[in-house]
Amino acid sequence: MATIKTINPATNKEINTYELHSDKEVSDILNKCQDVYGSFRKTSFAHRASMMLRAADILEERKEKYAETMTQEMGKTYASAIGEVEKCAWVCRYYAEKAEEFLSDEIVDTEATKSMICYRPMGVVLAVMPWNYPFWQVFRFAAPALMAGNVGILKHASNVPQSALYIEEVFRDAGFPEYAFKTLIIGSKQVNAIIDNPIIKAATLTGSEYAGAAVAARCGEKIKKTVLELGGSDPYIVLEDADLDLAAEQCSKSRLLNTGQSCIGAKRFIVLDDVYDAFLEKFTNKMRNALMGDPMQAVELGPMARHDLRDEVHQQVIDSIEAGAELTLGGKIPDDEGAYYPATILTNVKPGMPAYDEEIFGPVASVIRVKSEAEAIRIANDTSFGLGGCVFTRDIERGERIAKDELDVGCAFVNQFVKSDPRLPFGGTKISGYGRELSYYGIREFVNIKTLYIK
Repeated sequence: MATIKTINPATNKEINTYELHSDKEVSDILNKCQDVYGSFRKTSFAHRASMMLRAADILEERKEKYAETMTQEMGKTYASAIGEVEKCAWVCRYYAEKAEEFLSDEIVDTEATKSMICYRPMGVVLAVMPWNYPFWQVFRFAAPALMAGNVGILKHASNVPQSALYIEEVFRDAGFPEYAFKTLIIGSKQVNAIIDNPIIKAATLTGSEYAGAAVAARCGEKIKKTVLELGGSDPYIVLEDADLDLAAEQCSKSRLLNTGQSCIGAKRFIVLDDVYDAFLEKFTNKMRNALMGDPMQAVELGPMARHDLRDEVHQQVIDSIEAGAELTLGGKIPDDEGAYYPATILTNVKPGMPAYDEEIFGPVASVIRVKSEAEAIRIANDTSFGLGGCVFTRDIERGERIAKDELDVGCAFVNQFVKSDPRLPFGGTKISGYGRELSYYGIREFVNIKTLYIK
């Protein structure tokens, strides 16, 4: 029997071993999910909402257990893990309250006796999810999908299997049918066969652009819808009239969020020449003072999720320095068993360097000096990614104009670091993906938007 092992990245010690589901077990699970869908799709919004509200209560009742599991499996600081579980409860309550409104029939005035737009569930939907937000990434898919009457199948990252099983536990204990949401403990090589199965009607993936392209290609062959939320290299523009204390605080907080392992974390800091030196000093102080250590303690930086990921980030830093970037802070692997990497700042960052061209998925900041607003906008958009972006300025109208009309991203913020919110759609442009999660856009991604015409 094939197995996977989980390793605590803070200690490099084994946590547990899990047996993978065999291909036959996967097939049997999919069949049972399809059987459940036949009845679950006919349940009322009120019935689903009662279970989803109970799921929110369970999350809050067990948040310490779930948070500790995330911390052990991928190194997330315990405080941020608690916040993640609480946010999952929020999204469950949001869709429990809003799903019926978002999917209500819409009457359209035509020549027919009656014509309308209806929203009906699609069926069994596959979710391929990453390790960096083990609960939140799943719940922001599962809450709207289940409230719409779909059934969810989860293939989670191989280093967070216990988190995946706990998510299934939440829905089961909340009263959902056992196969309304099911976790598969499988390897990535088994995903194609699942996509090929006619029971699967659509797929959603959060992860790298490479994984997204592979899933999208396979789904394309089978004419199945996908929603992709992929990587990001979010630009944060600091204009000459910015509140520099606010900018330094927000920029450092975003860059160090989840130990730098966030798709919408700030990556590139594009600063006007007039305030460059002052901003860099404040920003460097914030980054330098970020406490790194045991993620179960009150620290800002825990270990990265795996040693190989830490080493990959360090190589990107080394390659950028060899190409001419200057190391202002950090950049050295600590002498520790854990997968730790310090808050790091690179300056003199230019095209052709990993720090400019690539997503660095760790606590590394690329600071770029520019001479004008126009140059700042050009560099902000000079990337194949397009997930989020931010502008810091005291001129709110100016900030809104740049964020709204100039940044080629899916999420543009002014004077506040980019974050997801159940009430607002979330997603990107370019190779950061397509489709939207959250808001009423998210729940409508995996429904059949049906036209009804009666004469």
